[in-house]
Amino acid sequence: MKESETFVSPKDLGFLRGYGVFDFFEIVNGNPFRLQDHLKRFLKSAKTLGLEHRYKIEDLEKIVFQVLKKNKSFKNGFLRIILTGGESKDSITPAKPNLFLFLEKKKRLPKSLYLKGAKVVTKVFQRLLPQAKTLDYRESIKYLKEAKKKGAVEVLISNEKGEILEGTTSNFFVVIEGKVFTPPKEKVLEGITRKVVFELCRKLKIKIKERRIFKKEIKNFSEAFLTSTSKGILPISQIDGIRISNQRGPITKKIMEEFEKERKKILKFKND
Repeated sequence: MKESETFVSPKDLGFLRGYGVFDFFEIVNGNPFRLQDHLKRFLKSAKTLGLEHRYKIEDLEKIVFQVLKKNKSFKNGFLRIILTGGESKDSITPAKPNLFLFLEKKKRLPKSLYLKGAKVVTKVFQRLLPQAKTLDYRESIKYLKEAKKKGAVEVLISNEKGEILEGTTSNFFVVIEGKVFTPPKEKVLEGITRKVVFELCRKLKIKIKERRIFKKEIKNFSEAFLTSTSKGILPISQIDGIRISNQRGPITKKIMEEFEKERKKILKFKND
């Protein structure tokens, strides 16, 4: 269907109650990047939310490639997949789930941010079910609007103990004394780009470890960066006004370069 012809019922629980999950992955040269990883997380999110459906990973794969085949000219961009609780008769009880897929042309952030780093701010709040990629982004939308007014591109979620967890739409990494650290997976949404960073660090023989990271440690960060499907790997120049660096650090640069090589491995999409 054309986007202008699509319709979502006001009684769909995704719209009415925010009851639904989604995933979002990149299309490179007409091919999905890390499709299996994204679809596995998509199904895991649905299970975490208790959203019952009939889809298996092979069903979703087939649908994704059908969408790409019908949009042959779409070579680079993103694909969003959403599963909702369906059109509810009583506005609260899940019904037959609805599945939506659509392609998005989305520009990367300015190249200068990938060379010099971006500003981010922290905010104390807790996401509901952080392990699931749900449709509930209320706080994220609110605080991102505030952050952009301050010239920041992302908000880092922290708890009342001062522990930094993740970005509203990204995972968070720091470099201290030549080692890479990131918050424990139990407390965050496990990003697919996050997973790739672990793989690349092992390949590059860079030590990487999960551990709790606190705001009081910011002064000890020699480097910091964000990871997400839309941002890729984005260096951080300052957090809450505290300067970390005026340019991407050497370890971040190595990981970024290796990540680009990984993206370019995708073969040209075949319409068979």
